[in-house]
Amino acid sequence: MISSSAPPAVLGDARLRPLRALARESDARTLAEQLELVVIPSPPFGEEVRGARVLERFGELGLAAVRRDPEGNVLGAIPGSDAAAGAVVVAAHLDTVFAAGTKLAPRHENGRIYAPGITDNARGLAGMLAVARLLAGAPVRPRRTIVFAATVGEEGAGDLRGVKHLFQGGGELRGAEAFVALDGSGLRRIVHRAIGSRRLRVELSGPGGHSWADRGAPNPIAALGAAAARVSTLALPEPTRTALTVARVGGGTSINAIPDGAWMELDLRSEAPGVLPRLEESVRAVLARAVDEEDARRRPGTEALAAKVTVIGDRPSGETPPRDPLVQAAHAITFALGQKPELVGSSTDANVPMALGIPAIAIGVGGDSGGIHTTDEWYSNEHGALGVERALLIVLAAAGVE
Repeated sequence: MISSSAPPAVLGDARLRPLRALARESDARTLAEQLELVVIPSPPFGEEVRGARVLERFGELGLAAVRRDPEGNVLGAIPGSDAAAGAVVVAAHLDTVFAAGTKLAPRHENGRIYAPGITDNARGLAGMLAVARLLAGAPVRPRRTIVFAATVGEEGAGDLRGVKHLFQGGGELRGAEAFVALDGSGLRRIVHRAIGSRRLRVELSGPGGHSWADRGAPNPIAALGAAAARVSTLALPEPTRTALTVARVGGGTSINAIPDGAWMELDLRSEAPGVLPRLEESVRAVLARAVDEEDARRRPGTEALAAKVTVIGDRPSGETPPRDPLVQAAHAITFALGQKPELVGSSTDANVPMALGIPAIAIGVGGDSGGIHTTDEWYSNEHGALGVERALLIVLAAAGVE
């Protein structure tokens, strides 16, 4: 385990003062790298070009074992002095929410930089490269190996596919000692609770027909409407830590036709472990009841409805307890840098290691931001250097210094 004495040891280590100063002195370089990365398209399932640039940068920094894995993650490492110790993973996701063809040219206005993805996650990637650059040229050596991972598929339908590949099954990082995700901006937030999600697509099909001549045929939209109304009033387990959203619906072909198909998508979320499977079971029961009731009303001899439920997203829940040494280290370092730490929950790459019991957090890398996931997304570099210094110290607190 990471020693709980790590935060004061790192904060008081005189050998790290030049590194901390360099984090501040190289602030312009970090921002320039952020601006370079944001104009490289990285749409959902299209992270190859941005990944290639990060792969190139890892090589230029002299990281060890630089490679791209079969899922598309880009990896490099700084070897530790203790080969038997588990690694510390520093991750930042490559992908954005923006489709291919989105205009990415930055616009500078009133101290802000406007560009889709400038914060989420060009800032996280630039922060990861800054930490790697500082450590690669440092005279001190970490005790644990530090693995830098630029991951694919963190956003939306990507469903954490990159980090899942690294950790699940026989994933090469499953034995990691700690995980720190660098995601977006800010200096205070410490994400130690993983908000999990189960996303369902429900599809109903029936005979359809003319709204008058085929009246009495079962109506998929009517069944889905009844189901949506009931799902929205379900009693939620752990209600202060759980949410259920009927997110999208569609179906039908004409105002004067009984639809032969309809669909609905639902987003189930919880930060409480074990809740999502129970909630999904309740949702499926409601759907089955609504279909049965619509079928019971159909005209004799007409075909019954067919239902299909598909899991289209599955992000695990989890928590790194507040008293875990990694969270305590992040808390102490944040406070020592003059900020008020905030322990929060979110959905990030850290969900997967948290669910596996690996100490994991996600933090921002300084600066301020707004308009996240919109084409008016912006970043302001106030205290940007302090965010890099904070990330550097948290990583070294986890890895230890030889």
